[in-house]
Amino acid sequence: MGSVHDSMARQGLVRPVEGRVLAGVCAGLGRRFGIAPFHARLLFVLVLFVLPGSQLLVYPLLWILMPTERWVPAGPAPTGTPG
Repeated sequence: MGSVHDSMARQGLVRPVEGRVLAGVCAGLGRRFGIAPFHARLLFVLVLFVLPGSQLLVYPLLWILMPTERWVPAGPAPTGTPG
């Protein structure tokens, strides 16, 4: 499973830590393809009307396969102790 996560992360398919509504799948897809998360969600819902039920398989699968973005808290870098 790690190799799938690594492969998706290299391609820019990650679920962001901020801006999630449910799992961050649409936000991650939107970021990867250069569209706003709102538009990615809207497109996802529109595709639901065209291909009913497909998202019930695709969304959970992407939720599992897309790694969570590594989040580093903002702030000063820790300093080493003099020694």
